[in-house]
Amino acid sequence: MSSSSPVEVESDPYSVAQTIALMALGRRAKSRGELFSLLKKRGIEEEVANAVLFRLQEQGFINDHEFARFWCESRQRTKKVSKRIITGELRSKGISDEIIEWITSDITDESEFANALQFAERKSRSVRSLAPEVAYRRMHGALSRRGFSGHIVNRVLGELGITRS
Repeated sequence: MSSSSPVEVESDPYSVAQTIALMALGRRAKSRGELFSLLKKRGIEEEVANAVLFRLQEQGFINDHEFARFWCESRQRTKKVSKRIITGELRSKGISDEIIEWITSDITDESEFANALQFAERKSRSVRSLAPEVAYRRMHGALSRRGFSGHIVNRVLGELGITRS
């Protein structure tokens, strides 16, 4: 019988759930919450999904703390986004508030300023030829969309000499 037979799916939902979870983890690391949502979407019963995810956690395939730490570092390093954006992303991936608080507690105002400044320095090249008001508006919007506070945005723009004129 082929592996896609409905009889086999019904006879061993645990194996099916484990295969779905491992395939998803093969593409990229995922949080327990993301995997749970995926399994539910694929029609796996809640108790089977929880059993599979518990077993994968025991085996070290799922670790929300490590996932959150990696996600936070990656987003700060590559996308230069704020603590607020990272917190929202982790929450949407099903990471607990305790883990989010612990992971993001290392992000200081100074590190946020440094990230915002690095992003703004790159972005400012594309607005140099624009009128000061337009450049200011575009830079302010770009930094705000990355979740930086008004205080940090104004400090960065002041540092770069970008004003409304």
